[in-house]
Amino acid sequence: MEYYKRMVDSLLTDLLDSSGAVLIEGPTTATQQAASVLKLQDPDMREQYFATAAIKPSLLLAGKTPRLIDEWQELPVLWDSVRTVVDERNDVGQFILTGSNSIDKSAIRHSWTGRIAIMGMLPMSLFESKESSGAVSLKNLFDNPLIDIDGIT
Repeated sequence: MEYYKRMVDSLLTDLLDSSGAVLIEGPTTATQQAASVLKLQDPDMREQYFATAAIKPSLLLAGKTPRLIDEWQELPVLWDSVRTVVDERNDVGQFILTGSNSIDKSAIRHSWTGRIAIMGMLPMSLFESKESSGAVSLKNLFDNPLIDIDGIT
């Protein structure tokens, strides 16, 4: 399947270049920038992942970086593990956290301040899905008040 480049792809790159981890809220295509992926929803591995997290959650963070942890909210302890590993490594671009459900914030012990950047994702625009030519840009309309607006419908 062909990958349609998203406008937020460059934002994800920028956030990975400046933060230890990035939390993506909403539908995501972050696998394009991940070097390794942990899918907590994998039914063949789910029990093993949960058992590992109960004993030593940092083992689930091992892998090439940036490491994508999909459905991370299934194991909230991973939030604190990511924070700890980001602090220990003192490097940017370590983890991408994605998930489709909201998290019970009471299950998280530490904040993300200075460690984890948050990025919201919206559904694809018509331009991204190639259903629009992009001839009219809302950004250009707002950035250039002198732009001539006309056309045929």
